Amino acid sequence: MKSIVYTGKIIKAVLLGLCAIITISPLLFLLSGSFMDQLEISKLIGPVTKGTEGMADWHWIPHYPTMQNMIELLLDSPEFYQMFWNSVKITVIILVGQLIFGMPSAWGLARYEFPGKKQIYFIYIILMMLPFQVTMLSEYLVLDKIKLLDSHGAIILPGIFSTFSVFLMYRFFAAIPQEVLEAARMDGANEWQIFCRIGVPLGYAGIVSAMVLQFLECWNQIERPMAFLKTKGLWPLSLYLPEISMEKAGFAMCAALMALLPALFVFLYGQDYLEQGITATMKEKR
Repeated sequence: MKSIVYTGKIIKAVLLGLCAIITISPLLFLLSGSFMDQLEISKLIGPVTKGTEGMADWHWIPHYPTMQNMIELLLDSPEFYQMFWNSVKITVIILVGQLIFGMPSAWGLARYEFPGKKQIYFIYIILMMLPFQVTMLSEYLVLDKIKLLDSHGAIILPGIFSTFSVFLMYRFFAAIPQEVLEAARMDGANEWQIFCRIGVPLGYAGIVSAMVLQFLECWNQIERPMAFLKTKGLWPLSLYLPEISMEKAGFAMCAALMALLPALFVFLYGQDYLEQGITATMKEKR
């Protein structure tokens, strides 16, 4: 019996290991390609990118490792820095805006009773489920009317009022026991003090998980910038990467790797909170 259990554990570990390798293989592909010169990459994937004869191939360790791509990106690519800081600006302002407007909205929906509360919450859920393609025309018309097209405001304004962060924070605020809030009121705390000193600390996991998910969405968004930004100098990094031609595949992989690092650091920081947020979302769906 013990041998069967032990064998089952080995099989499970092998299968999970294979799944992990498959999952991270694109990242390994990106990492190794960043340190290859263009000639080596062309020999490996030329049949795919250029239609040359033969079969495409790849090796995880460069035969002739070089820092040329990294040096060109960091020292000779002002466009990369410009668009990197465009992405930082857009993402940070959206996240701050969601904290300013989203947190009080989630707290109000979770802790107060008022006419139309259920209807408002239902509207939030509907808006969260609508893809950008459905709302693109209406957003375009509104932004054009208020003269925000072809500016960062066209990306920031809709992002600040994203409904997903409110939905996620709502679940954590609603889970705070009512008795705790009543005890604070009996001790003389006003509503603002209850929100700041009880609601925010106890709902911190939901706030962080919402910010992590929204960071990943804002950092990688491509459809809204593509639709609303015409001036190349305003583009975020997500629009810069597809513009790099396959003749500079190594440089493109290096740029993609550098663009990935901020998202990776944010994800690693908020991983535990993110798991809690996903769990709360699944409970809501049930």
